[in-house]
Amino acid sequence: MAQLAIRFRWTWLGAVVVNNDYGQLAIQIFQEEIRGKEMCMEFIETVNRETLTTDARRIALTIQAATARVILIFCWYIDAKEILLELAKRNITGRQFLASEALSTSEELLQELAIAEVANGVLGVAIQSSTIPGFEHFLRSLNPVQRPDDEFIKDFWEMEFKCSPGSTRKASLPPCSGAESLVEMEHPFTDTSKLRVAHNVYLAVYAAAHALHSLLSCPGQDSPPGKSNCSSPNHIRPIDVLQHLNRVNFSTPRGETFYFQGSDMTARYDLVNWQKTPNGPLKLVLVGRVDGFDLILNESAIQWSTGLNQVPVSVCSESCPPGTRKANRKGKALCCFDCIPCADGEISNTSGSLQCDRCPPEFWSNDGRTACVPRQLDFLSFNETLGVALTAVAVSGAVVTTAVFVVFLHYRHTPMVRANNSELSFLLLLSLKLCFLCSLVFIGRPSVWSCRFQQAAFGISFVLCVSCILVKTLVVLAVFRSAQPDCKATMKWFGPSQQRGSVGLFTSIQIVICGTWLSVSPPKPERDLGFQGSKVTLECGMASVVGFSLVLGYIGLLACTCLLLAFLARKLPDNFNEAKLITFSMLIFCAVWVAFVPAYVSSPGKYVVAVEIFAILASSYGLLFCIFAPKCFIILLRPTEKNTKKHLMSRNKA
Repeated sequence: MAQLAIRFRWTWLGAVVVNNDYGQLAIQIFQEEIRGKEMCMEFIETVNRETLTTDARRIALTIQAATARVILIFCWYIDAKEILLELAKRNITGRQFLASEALSTSEELLQELAIAEVANGVLGVAIQSSTIPGFEHFLRSLNPVQRPDDEFIKDFWEMEFKCSPGSTRKASLPPCSGAESLVEMEHPFTDTSKLRVAHNVYLAVYAAAHALHSLLSCPGQDSPPGKSNCSSPNHIRPIDVLQHLNRVNFSTPRGETFYFQGSDMTARYDLVNWQKTPNGPLKLVLVGRVDGFDLILNESAIQWSTGLNQVPVSVCSESCPPGTRKANRKGKALCCFDCIPCADGEISNTSGSLQCDRCPPEFWSNDGRTACVPRQLDFLSFNETLGVALTAVAVSGAVVTTAVFVVFLHYRHTPMVRANNSELSFLLLLSLKLCFLCSLVFIGRPSVWSCRFQQAAFGISFVLCVSCILVKTLVVLAVFRSAQPDCKATMKWFGPSQQRGSVGLFTSIQIVICGTWLSVSPPKPERDLGFQGSKVTLECGMASVVGFSLVLGYIGLLACTCLLLAFLARKLPDNFNEAKLITFSMLIFCAVWVAFVPAYVSSPGKYVVAVEIFAILASSYGLLFCIFAPKCFIILLRPTEKNTKKHLMSRNKA
């Protein structure tokens, strides 16, 4: 019965057992057989003969309320009949009963029309049926004339043939003619096609005969005098018979081998099914057999209680599909669980998985969480929205810078352009344009050369830009310093050649830093597997954080120096506001790059590149607008009022 439950995946069961050794031992052995098979008992109800009616009502209510659809029955057919009648009274159908041999072949239950609907489809284990060679001939040859002392045959004759055999007749019955015979008679008494208990009695008698034969056969003929192993028929001890029974091994006339395994014989059972008939009563149909540990079953011949060809389902929780795992419900049996979807990056590819398996680093779970698929390469490309937006902003910055360059070139002879050191202004505009354009190198699929070029272009462009601003600041300070009588010689250190040399010197230092970094431990394309997602980020990995830090640190040093000097020059006359413009621009520049560091460290995947591009563009736009927007306004919109030497040379009266 346990094998049947396991075979049909009935994991949620109920049981009705008679309250004696038969029922208690049966359910105990059943539970031992299913232990470790992820099967559970929802209920175990006991029935007592003394309180059968009350117990039947209680059991019927339990079965009605239970979710288990397969019910084991370990009780006698009398008890089972009362329970089935109670179920029929309450119209509780659709339960699949698995019956023990104590009731599975009961003709009384099969003929009871009241329980036909409830008991339809019962699958039972029955004592093996077999024929006994010569037994039918023996039964049909019985006659009271040959056995005058056999009261059973005499009563059978009187009941079936309505006559009285022998000399002592009943007055109410006529004498038998002697022609009465069982040879052609069809009667359950003469039907030997399905002998069950009788066949076991037959085997038991043969086993005892073989044991006695072995006991009395004197196997020790060569034993010394006085120590013979022969037993006398008059002095047979039960213990001696038992010892020889343990060694019995013979074949029946049908070729079946019989022997004992310990105290039990080899398990041989029939599997029977109760099926409906057109007339109403149920019929017994053989659907399989059990031979030792082998279960042979013809599933297509089974008529289930549901009336369908499909095997009934009896589970507390449906098996978890692939892509999920089982999670036990608190306080419930192990068979009752919830199905939890696997987390991202985890899969389960079998039903009923207890846990989800994590995918290898370069793989990720598919949408159904049933298989690991290669993670897609991801990088900031020109085709996506973010890449397009950053490209547009960078190109726009380069275009605006070019436009400012053209304006300054066209008005290069005006006082505003000349007073603001036109040569450094043109060099600053050129470096700003390079800053805007170098951000485009960060977009697209990283390669060996792009990884090297992007950081070098970024570092050198910004140092060139900040160097120009720093030199412009120094020139501004020198100009106003030279206005004092004792400092007229100061300007000889800040002539055009000195300015160009200073910018070249500051930029050369960055070139040396970048060259050393790129030759010793350059950035190279790497797959970032740390960010758990369906995509693998392809990025330029910093093989040397020190090199990148030196590049940023040098830019920061120049920017801070420039900010400090511009701040010191903030009180210069308002009409000449170059120092104030530089102060505002460097404040924005420093703020952007201070905010860049934590954003760069915490950004995932390709957004690291986007953060760096944003910092480049934001700081470049800050420098461009803070320094050149006011000048372009004066050059283009207020040329006659403020773009004059007189206005620029005058001091603020305030």
